[in-house]
Amino acid sequence: MSAIEQVRNAVLQIRVEHSLETHWRLFLFEGIGLIVLGAIALILPPLASIGIAIIIGWLLIFGGILGLLTTIVGRHAPGFRWSLTSSVIAIVAGVLLFGWPAVGALSLTMILTVFLLADGLATIMMALEYRRAEHRRWGWLLVNGVLDLVLAAIILVALPASALWAVGIIVGIDLVFGGSSLVALSLAAHRKATAAA
Repeated sequence: MSAIEQVRNAVLQIRVEHSLETHWRLFLFEGIGLIVLGAIALILPPLASIGIAIIIGWLLIFGGILGLLTTIVGRHAPGFRWSLTSSVIAIVAGVLLFGWPAVGALSLTMILTVFLLADGLATIMMALEYRRAEHRRWGWLLVNGVLDLVLAAIILVALPASALWAVGIIVGIDLVFGGSSLVALSLAAHRKATAAA
């Protein structure tokens, strides 16, 4: 690694830490919000496909908007492009589910699977950027991205039976793990800022 790359990485590390330490409450709020939304998705009783599509659509839209806002505020954090992409993907998937709830359980499950694949890849790329910035909690993001890919694979393997149970459970798990990773990142940043003060 050249001296210029070392200086660039050091500057990036300082910017990341400053952004996370400055906005840790916002990231914590987003993480808690995602955990709550995920818990709601997990405890809802089984509903008709149209009801699930509307509820999950709203959950994805709100989660995506919340992610978009925190991404814009924390734009100096690593993985900005991937976090932005992930938020937009969630909003688009939510609009599709909310706007066309009568497409049927199988189509709904396929939209969810595409969302999980795209979001999983975007989250893994974001984790790798955190790793390059030498942030210690990048592993949480990587686990979340890999979990998305595993859940998408489970749905695909279990089709068409998975269309009956996949939507609420999978989105709930995804939101809880995504929220947990953000809570862990924000609390680590807060502890570091407190220790430095």
